[in-house]
Amino acid sequence: MTSIGYFLSCEQYGPRELVAQARAAEAAGFERLWISDHFHPWNDEQGQSPFVWSVIGALSEAVSLPVTTAVTCPTIRLHPAVIAQAAATAAVQLDGRFVLGVGSGEALNEHVLGDPWPSVGERLAMLEEAIEVIRELHAAGIRGEAVSHRGPHYRVQEARIYTVPDRPVPIYVSGFGPQATELAGRIGDGYCTVTPDADLVRAFRESGGGDKPVQAGMKVSWDADPEAALDVAHRLWANDALPGQLAQVMPRPQDFEAAMELVPRDAVAEAIVCGDDPKAHVDRVRQYVEAGVDEVYVQQIGPDHDAFFRGWQEHVLPEFR
Repeated sequence: MTSIGYFLSCEQYGPRELVAQARAAEAAGFERLWISDHFHPWNDEQGQSPFVWSVIGALSEAVSLPVTTAVTCPTIRLHPAVIAQAAATAAVQLDGRFVLGVGSGEALNEHVLGDPWPSVGERLAMLEEAIEVIRELHAAGIRGEAVSHRGPHYRVQEARIYTVPDRPVPIYVSGFGPQATELAGRIGDGYCTVTPDADLVRAFRESGGGDKPVQAGMKVSWDADPEAALDVAHRLWANDALPGQLAQVMPRPQDFEAAMELVPRDAVAEAIVCGDDPKAHVDRVRQYVEAGVDEVYVQQIGPDHDAFFRGWQEHVLPEFR
């Protein structure tokens, strides 16, 4: 049975709003949480970007739901040893209900320290080594030991994580194309994606993922007025409809705003369910279920969260129980 969770957007909401949404999601019957990890929003209209690890600490006291980062980049802006410590603390705070979702990142967030932006192949190699470092540190910390690591991309010198959970933190790997999906299947404890793509899910499973969990996110704009809902979706999240590698290589929110002007409203309407027709929302979730996704996370991008949570509690979630 597919599990339905709620997606907390750190690009669009501040820390207090995110905690309030998490509480509302748990009360409405959502079973778990995704939370994005960004330094910048995709565009200035979204307008927020709180530090995800602080928000996770607050979530651990506010709700009892499992939390996954969707997704953290542990390669450039933050060294994997720092991410290992942050993830271990989050797992302790959440009493083991934490999954570290990781990916190869976007220039939007990772260029801020002035580092060069590598090619896709190099980013994936860095991600693979970063995951190795994180796992080494978690396993050694549980044993009470220190780690020294010298690899092609990272060095760790006599580092020990003292605050650790009872078991190593599961690491799920994101992938939106065949290279990253193959890597996720080969080394991930699970897989993160954002489309109901049965071919990618199959590629993950055939690359070594087997029956490991597949998570996927989707956006909706719940509003009694479908045109107003589409206006919000187009203004805030037209970047979701940008083609190719643009989302990975453009460095500034202003660049995304310029590119978003080229995205027609029809493209956004196809990507994001707009309006309050429960059947449309149910049908979109079913696309993910039919693609083989185990956990679907929905993000309400419109302003009326009360109506969204009420509508999903009464009409959408019961269809998947």
